[in-house]
Amino acid sequence: MRTMDEKITLTDDEWRQRLTPEQYSVLRKAATERPFTGQYVHVDAAGIYRCAGCGAELFSSDAKFDSGTGWPSFYEPLREGAVEEHRDWSMIIPRTEIRCAKCGGHLGHVFPDGPEPTGQRYCMNSCALKLEKQKS
Repeated sequence: MRTMDEKITLTDDEWRQRLTPEQYSVLRKAATERPFTGQYVHVDAAGIYRCAGCGAELFSSDAKFDSGTGWPSFYEPLREGAVEEHRDWSMIIPRTEIRCAKCGGHLGHVFPDGPEPTGQRYCMNSCALKLEKQKS
């Protein structure tokens, strides 16, 4: 039986079998989906956003806001330790990449221009997430 904090490690072939080509490209190769094309950009349903790769709980719909950037954005993760930050030097200026703490999947980036109470904008790729809608 796996514990909540146990890391998930799969081979590249196992990830390819588990994920769609777009999910694989984003979660495992750190690609970015085109803005305004993701399924969760304009969704305001209540629930928990999970990692599309491993199912870990990442963000609550309560922290989701419309950033106008074309990607689903949140002002904080669901809980401390749900995501990990890594320095990303792939662009001219450094950015802070956000990965799933459980499987290491690339989710997006965080920027210091979000709303209160945190001032953070966790700008995530829709295909890296799976919304588990709250039951009424």
